[in-house]
Order: sequence, then structure tokens, then C-alpha cells
Amino acid sequence: MVATLFRRFLGGETDASREAVLEPAQPGIPGVGATAQETATVRRIVERLEALPPAQARFLARFAYVMSRAAHADLEISDAETRAMERYVVNLGHIDEAQSVLVVEMAKLQARHHGATEDFLVTREFAREATLEQKLDLLRCCFAVGASDDTITAEESGVVNQIANELDLDRDALNRVRAEFHENLSGIQAMRRMTSDG
Repeated sequence: MVATLFRRFLGGETDASREAVLEPAQPGIPGVGATAQETATVRRIVERLEALPPAQARFLARFAYVMSRAAHADLEISDAETRAMERYVVNLGHIDEAQSVLVVEMAKLQARHHGATEDFLVTREFAREATLEQKLDLLRCCFAVGASDDTITAEESGVVNQIANELDLDRDALNRVRAEFHENLSGIQAMRRMTSDG
């Protein structure tokens, strides 16, 4: 039920996305292999999410998905990255923490189970409806999620570069946002270590 809801929020199902289903009893995912009380809690959250205006629900789902894509660039989404994504969804989506946890967990699940085609489609759908300010906010959040464990890896940086391209942001815009996270870039950190060791 929750996966179907999230797919509807993302919009524009593809053949691959129709096959996406929640696997049973996955620890750490609300409502999956949960107790009756936990399931009831998740159902209440889903009801609140369904009550959101459709445009807001799509915005949140796509925003969270793209952040998860950036976080998963190194094939791992850390607890620090997850907490960061939840904060951004609360702040930008104006939803409560419980709802943000569900949105982020579903986005993480979808990002892990889909390949480059789905990544491209969701990001382009977001770009089609977003303002320039919203695109820059998303790009900034992608960098910030990578920096949540103090280092933006080369893999994360590469994926964020691709996201910026799919958002139709030019090189100058990308460089301005990247400059905010200059000290977190793994390449810069490696150079600092070499300089201090030398």
C-alpha cells in the first residue's frame, strides 16, 4: 500500500516502476514487518500524506527521491544522511517528522531498487515543474546530504553533477552551490592532508 502511494506521488509510472514492491519484513522500514500498533501508526501517516494537495505530495516525493539518489551514489545511505534528508523534507515540505520519516524511507527504498532510467525520469519530472529557486534548493540539499558525514565522496559529487545537468542548471550555478561545500569535498580534504603531512 505504502509503495503504491509513493509511486503515485512520483507520478508517471514506467514498466520498471510498476514492478517495484515492498519486500516483506525489512527491518528499519516503517510498516514493513511491523507490529499491529506500528502498522496503525503508518496507516495514519499515509492518510495524512494522502490528504496533501497532489502537487505538494509529488513535490515531496520527487525531492526526497533525488536526495536519496545523491546519498546512494556510493551505494550506501548512512544514518547521518537519512537524518539530514528527513530535516530537509520537514523544512521544505512543511510536514511533521513522522511523515518525513515515511517519505524518506520510501524514497530510499525506491532509489535503491531503480536504475539510471528511473533516476533520470524522476529528476526530469521535478525539473519540469520546479522553479529555479527550488532546483537550487534541491541541488544544495544533495550536496548537504553528502556532507552530513563530513565528506562528499567523488562518487557523490559525480552524481550531484549529473543531477544538476538533469535539472537544467548551468555550470555557473553548479559551481556556486558546490563552493558552499568546498571543505567537504574529498579531493580538497585529500589535498589538505597531503599539505599538512608534507
